[in-house]
Amino acid sequence: MTPRLKSRLWVEALLRRCQGEGKFGAVVKSGADEAGAVYVTINHLNGSYDLLEPPPGPSHDDEGQRQFAKSFAAPVPWPDVQQLFDRRLKSDADLWLVEIEDRTGLADLKVI
Repeated sequence: MTPRLKSRLWVEALLRRCQGEGKFGAVVKSGADEAGAVYVTINHLNGSYDLLEPPPGPSHDDEGQRQFAKSFAAPVPWPDVQQLFDRRLKSDADLWLVEIEDRTGLADLKVI
């Protein structure tokens, strides 16, 4: 089994990778360093966002890569993302929220 990175290290690595690809990324809300669930918003820079959240079941694949599920079938405006994330936050205060600007994709994250 591949060892998994702690949430803080994974977020830092994601932000460094995005920066190297010319994409802006930032932590909107810091969660638990060790094992806080990570949510990622993709800002498409046209007023629409995708929210990626941990999938039901395993949050990592067999190779240890973090997986995500789309919270909405299609991109939505920011208030919809904020409303859903706020509901999730009420049941788990240890969540992370990271925003990545990506006009055309999902920041090369594994979405199942």
